[in-house]
Amino acid sequence: MNQFKNGRLQIAVIALAAGIGSEIKIYPFTGDSFRIGLGVSVFLLFLLFMRQLNYWWTGIATGLVSILFQGVEWMIRTGSWSVTDALQHNIPAGIYYVVYAYGMMHILRRTEKVHPLLLGGFITIVDFVSNEAELLLRGLFIGAEAFYLEEWFNLLAIAFVRSYFVIGLYSSISFSQIRALHAEQEKRMEQMLHIGSGLYGETFYLKKSMEEIEQITASSFQLYRGLKEADEVGFSRQALGIAQQIHEVKKDSQRILAGLTKLYDSEIAVDMSIQELLSHVAKANQKYGEMLGKTIDIHQQLNVRLVTPYYVPLLTVLNNLTANAVEAIGRSGSVTIHAYESGKMIVFSVVDTGQGIPEADWDIIFEPGYTTKFDEAGMAATGIGLSHVRDIILSFGGRIHVEGGQGGMGSNFILQVPKDALV
Repeated sequence: MNQFKNGRLQIAVIALAAGIGSEIKIYPFTGDSFRIGLGVSVFLLFLLFMRQLNYWWTGIATGLVSILFQGVEWMIRTGSWSVTDALQHNIPAGIYYVVYAYGMMHILRRTEKVHPLLLGGFITIVDFVSNEAELLLRGLFIGAEAFYLEEWFNLLAIAFVRSYFVIGLYSSISFSQIRALHAEQEKRMEQMLHIGSGLYGETFYLKKSMEEIEQITASSFQLYRGLKEADEVGFSRQALGIAQQIHEVKKDSQRILAGLTKLYDSEIAVDMSIQELLSHVAKANQKYGEMLGKTIDIHQQLNVRLVTPYYVPLLTVLNNLTANAVEAIGRSGSVTIHAYESGKMIVFSVVDTGQGIPEADWDIIFEPGYTTKFDEAGMAATGIGLSHVRDIILSFGGRIHVEGGQGGMGSNFILQVPKDALV
């Protein structure tokens, strides 16, 4: 019922808008019996955007409002208050909208995916036929003068220009809406990727922790058995209690992992090309640099064509390395992310123009605890970022190492991942 009321309200709005628009008009031929108003253009634009409406009733409502508006305007302009004369002069204009809506009803419902240029041609024909119907009725009602061939061509030209003008305006508005929708979808995609990479990191470490918990549980149970065999009853019971508590922690971790995995799978369910991957990494870290008040130029160099379902771990790795590169740069600099194929390996490199890493530290930077980051209070960061990157790359059977940047400036992190592991 609400939808019906809403439909009637939309029809009323279209009728009023077209009626008001019809008062802005020109007279293309001799005399003032036939005029061309802006109402038709307004009417067509609404029909293109509101294809769910009943065109027949929309045309009738618009025709009645047009007769009312133009009838009152005719009375004021002529000084005649004859309702019959007003109707005779303006009913043909109302019939125009009915014929127009009838024609559009058969066109738009059957040509939803037709090219705009072809659609404009169809609408031109409908407009021309509707004008013919109006002229025919004017001839019957008020005996309007006959039209010559040149005037018919002028009428066709007016229909052509009006139709393609509205189609162009409609296409422009639709394109803007599509661009806005695409931007919103891209924003949602970036948010999804950010969530997905975070979830992947959490599940990766949780799986690793569960393996360690399993080993601790086994060791605790072996300790319990050894103490029991040595008749250390008190200590054996304590060891058994510890083993049971660790086992409960393991069960809780399994439930958390199951929930994270389910959420991860529901959020991430598509493949992505390496090109799209690098684009998201560059865009995210460009914003990160701006947030830090730095001027960072992030460049992408792509020499590989590959679509992978494992883009989230790659995104996690490249985001971490690129963010580190941004942080290592002073007030301004550049970061270059390069992806290329070398034999059976896909190689990624992240090169920055920052302060660099001492060559003496190249062998230890991937160990947990290594860091060059300190907060304002002098507290060191955890130093697990690069170890996290290394563990993810190793899980794919790949390897990672660091070199000096170009000209001895900055750092160059090089990742090599087997191509078969990514497809």
